[in-house]
Amino acid sequence: MDYFSELTPDSFLPVLEEALETELTSLVRPLPSYINRVYEIQAVDKAFYIAKFYRPGRWTVDALMDEHTFLFDCAEIDIPVVCPLKLNNGNTLGKLGMISFAIFPKRAGRQFDIETEENWKRVGTLLGRLHNAGQTKDAPSRLRLNPTTTTREHVDLLVETAVSDTWRQRYNDICSRIIDTVSPYFENLDVIRLHGDFHCGNILFRPDSGLMLIDFDDMMNGPPVQDFWLLLPERYPASKRHLELLLAGYRQFRDADNSSLLLIEALRAMRIIYFTAWCSMQRSDYQFQTKFPDWGSDRFWGKEVEDLHEQYGYITGEI
Repeated sequence: MDYFSELTPDSFLPVLEEALETELTSLVRPLPSYINRVYEIQAVDKAFYIAKFYRPGRWTVDALMDEHTFLFDCAEIDIPVVCPLKLNNGNTLGKLGMISFAIFPKRAGRQFDIETEENWKRVGTLLGRLHNAGQTKDAPSRLRLNPTTTTREHVDLLVETAVSDTWRQRYNDICSRIIDTVSPYFENLDVIRLHGDFHCGNILFRPDSGLMLIDFDDMMNGPPVQDFWLLLPERYPASKRHLELLLAGYRQFRDADNSSLLLIEALRAMRIIYFTAWCSMQRSDYQFQTKFPDWGSDRFWGKEVEDLHEQYGYITGEI
């Protein structure tokens, strides 16, 4: 199997059965995932599992193992995460042709709504504990969040392969201006392993066990504030009170540098560029094309340039 689009239950169920050393039923339920392929499967003993097939070319095997290592490090200090199962090959990663996969026990839950002040603090304490696990090791094969490296690479990739002729120069110009402006903010920062995509949708509530963190697919190395700002309902400082509550919980487990709050709008700009590069990687995928039919058009790139100019205004304080 060489092509991601060829994944079918007939092709992967026998491989999963062998990897789990468990007989599976014919139940296969696809779950929402833009970049990977994720399925709920069932064993004949009624146990449910989640099979995750990683998109080829996105992460190396070592990078995927960095994710799994982080999950096990979290579980070791009782942070509620779902760790991959060890397969019959003795590892947590299996292979289906060129496609890597992992299998997780199914853990149900509902999205946690952070509505009360106590809940904001509660999430802050969870994040503090997560970062304590994150600081214990490096993730050498994962992205290191920095505008002069990762963001510049994303921009170069987009300019070379995706941006339309009409907007290529203007897109590169505004991205370069953002990178040049924010790069000094990232000098001499503490960098640890992060969740990388820490928003409300990745925090589940389980009535029997409390909060649980999911979807470490975007884990990275970077400044801790990256895992704060995606939670905020508004831009900073309009969301200052929410951030204060998060930090109150966070500081029960580790220190936080207030000066890092200056990074929030820079990180937002970097996220916009990262997301565009992420989309570019899968723009030929049929499922992506049906969900984002306008992606890559002149109108699309014109809106990207407009949005980045606006974000630059927030970074510089002009807005």
